[in-house]
Amino acid sequence: MGLDDKFDNKADEMKGKAKEATGKATDDEQLEAEGKTDQAGANLKQAGEKVKDAFKG
Repeated sequence: MGLDDKFDNKADEMKGKAKEATGKATDDEQLEAEGKTDQAGANLKQAGEKVKDAFKG
């Protein structure tokens, strides 16, 4: 996994957490759901990168 990919995935995860927290604070269920979706997508990307790394090593 490239270092840039790790930073990008972590940034996506943090953006998702921020969206989720903002949604909770403002009672915006749609924004909260988007945040959770963003986090899930970032986690899937991280998992895919780890699988690629396992086959490289």
